[in-house]
Amino acid sequence: MKPGTIAAGLAAGLLFFGIATPPPARAADKPNILLVTIDTLRTDRLGCYSPASHLTPRIDGLAGRGALFGMAFAHTPTTLPSHTNILLGVTPNAHGVHDNGKFIVRGGFTTLAEWLKTQGYATAAFVGAFPLDSRFGLTRGFDVYDDAYGSQERGDPTLVERKADTVVDKALEWLSGRPGPWFAWVHFFDPHQPYAPPEPFRSRYPLNPYDGEVASVDAALGRLLDALGITGGNQNAAVILTADHGEALGEHGEETHGYFAYNATLHVPLIMALPGFKPALVDDDVCHTDIFPTICDFLGRKAPATLQGRSLLPLLRGRTLPARPIYFESMGPYYTRGWAPLRGFVMGREKYFDSPIPEFYDLRADFGELKNLADKADLQKCRKTLADLVGSQTSPLAEAAGRAVDRETAEKLRSLGYASGPARRRDKSFTAADDLKTLLPFHAKWQKATAAFYAGRQDEGISLLEEIVSERKDFDLAVTSLADFYKARNRLSDAEALLRRAASDNPGSTEILSSWAIALLDQRRFDEAVDVLMGCLAIVDFDPEIWNYLGVAYYNKHMYDEAQAAYAKALGLDADDAIVLNNLGSLSLSRYLETRSPALLTEAVEQFREATTLDPRRASAWNGLGASLRQSGDVDGAVAAWTKAVEIKPDFDFPLYNLGLILLTRGDKAGALSYFTRYKTLCYATLPAKDKAELDELIRRCR
Repeated sequence: MKPGTIAAGLAAGLLFFGIATPPPARAADKPNILLVTIDTLRTDRLGCYSPASHLTPRIDGLAGRGALFGMAFAHTPTTLPSHTNILLGVTPNAHGVHDNGKFIVRGGFTTLAEWLKTQGYATAAFVGAFPLDSRFGLTRGFDVYDDAYGSQERGDPTLVERKADTVVDKALEWLSGRPGPWFAWVHFFDPHQPYAPPEPFRSRYPLNPYDGEVASVDAALGRLLDALGITGGNQNAAVILTADHGEALGEHGEETHGYFAYNATLHVPLIMALPGFKPALVDDDVCHTDIFPTICDFLGRKAPATLQGRSLLPLLRGRTLPARPIYFESMGPYYTRGWAPLRGFVMGREKYFDSPIPEFYDLRADFGELKNLADKADLQKCRKTLADLVGSQTSPLAEAAGRAVDRETAEKLRSLGYASGPARRRDKSFTAADDLKTLLPFHAKWQKATAAFYAGRQDEGISLLEEIVSERKDFDLAVTSLADFYKARNRLSDAEALLRRAASDNPGSTEILSSWAIALLDQRRFDEAVDVLMGCLAIVDFDPEIWNYLGVAYYNKHMYDEAQAAYAKALGLDADDAIVLNNLGSLSLSRYLETRSPALLTEAVEQFREATTLDPRRASAWNGLGASLRQSGDVDGAVAAWTKAVEIKPDFDFPLYNLGLILLTRGDKAGALSYFTRYKTLCYATLPAKDKAELDELIRRCR
């Protein structure tokens, strides 16, 4: 879509247009501030940007009351880096967070929440999915950081998330009756793939579930705005809405995001409805790092000196700001696979991509970036502009984002022969063979393979991944996906052998190393698993999943003190991880059975209960709770917990057997027979002869 078309759409989407005449809100007024970020939201799905779209009446209404920025850009096409850019007001050149899951936001920069705390604000965040989990460090300055969206087993192909309505419910619990001033950040994840809108939006958009998710988020946001009185003219609430990035939906051959940096994923909506300002349409280039300084200016307070964006209030007052280059990057493939880095800038409707195959576009004539003008551009000048921009934004603090260990951890790692400093990539020269455009077919084949496997065409999916791995040993996603598929087909030794080879080829890949360790755990090779996990922690020590698996390995080695310490480290990084709490409950119960210490049994019950509260669908936690309650003498509680476990997982053998025993002792022979029969169907073939005989006798007693 051309900029002229966007401007026309924007104007049509606004009820009226004007610059501010009243002064901005005074700092003494301390208006409440609501920051809304919608994951993976394309601008062309909003009616205020594209009048033909009718998906978002509530967002369009907000735009009609505020300032609508037609040319807003993200700096990164991934969730964690983009939100770090917004909340710290600096680019990845400064804060060092370049991708999801592999970096952590460290100190050294004032966050928006921290700064607002100094202004007397209560602060809270309500996030929708795992990429913004508290473990990644965006919690600083928030009184509440609500990320209780459940936990996830390794190998689950979907990200853990919670729907927009649930996020709104959590936010309203905190906001209800709360006196100002408050700052609330509400993050909706729903438009992210896999697209699975709730009803009635699933039925309304059966052929386009992405649109259904956008519409469902709009409705949920409307409920939040209504509850806060914002749609009724609340003059003491500032609302800022943006997306962390867009979604390619097939443009340039990219199905989702996080790979390229075209406008399909970098051009984002930005709406600012600020008390004291009339509706306005702004067509200047703006970016995510401008949000923080704009809030500072709006409150009439001096912004932190570290900020790299600028206040947008002059634009709302009808003034102009000098042109400047806006930095962008897509570095995930570089940090995970060693593929060529992608950086560039947008300036004055021109866009430059620095990569082995450079790109240059005239966005005024070609906003969809279909005609590469690199052969006609002054690339030397572009490279200098980019180098100067990166140099002006770079901070030595960026190095810390990769990892940082406490002294105790560092000493333990060194004692085992592991380096404790951050992993460093080897410098190399990149050629056209490393360019993301060249490597896109491998990425597309990986997507095709995973889709085939989960659609039931398992042999096809495995074959495609084997082809990728044979050609690109550095494609970590293909390696780990293939290992998961092998395991799903019970080819455990093939999975372990694949990962062993891949770890040798990619020694810095924590994804491959942790997958290898889990494959070793699956084969009960616990000593080797510990060695690999410690090596993984030498690279990245802030991943609670790795600490959890280290605890599992120690637990199975009966090294209970070491397991306890590893689980504690995991919970210190993510306090609401139901998987870790479940494992801690198992550890406490095992220790109780050895020592008969009542305190350990109490701990086990509490840990299992907390796990079931955090993740009510975790059958293993209900089973553990049943076992702990049975040991404590609470038979009714045990029956209730075990019943819940088999409701969730009908083929769960342990609670089936235990329920049969209890019901038989209570004289409920019919109920006991039902459970024993189900247990026999599942397990009889693998039971030792003695256990078979005992089960047969129990069944005979039930007849």
